[in-house]
Amino acid sequence: MAHDTGQETLAEAHELSRRMLQVADLTRSVFGALAAEFDLTAVQARAVLRMYEPTPMRALAEHLSCDASNVTGIADRLEQRGFAERVVGSDRRVILLQLTDRGRRTRRALAERVGAGSVVTAKLSPTERRHLGRLLDKMLG
Repeated sequence: MAHDTGQETLAEAHELSRRMLQVADLTRSVFGALAAEFDLTAVQARAVLRMYEPTPMRALAEHLSCDASNVTGIADRLEQRGFAERVVGSDRRVILLQLTDRGRRTRRALAERVGAGSVVTAKLSPTERRHLGRLLDKMLG
């Protein structure tokens, strides 16, 4: 009797997809917990980590995969809490968001914690991370 390879392939694809989604969920959960250690939401933490230099609000929206109007609220909350400030760019039409001294200290500490405590860096060797990167690039390419 012939094997139903289509059904086997479907089951394999389902199992691998399920596990990849579990890793993504775990990664989000761990990142959220690390952000909370700094009294930030995950989105605020992603914004802080992205602001290694003064960043146009539109670029921040692209990085966060959200509408520019959402970044206004994120920027408002980061400003109110002393992490960031709005500045006018060299092209006066562009508003940049830059970290304050408090924001830069938080970014350094957060980056250190994320680097040491992420699912990827904590559980995979450098060689495994390179292999994973190539596999992900292949799947996305």
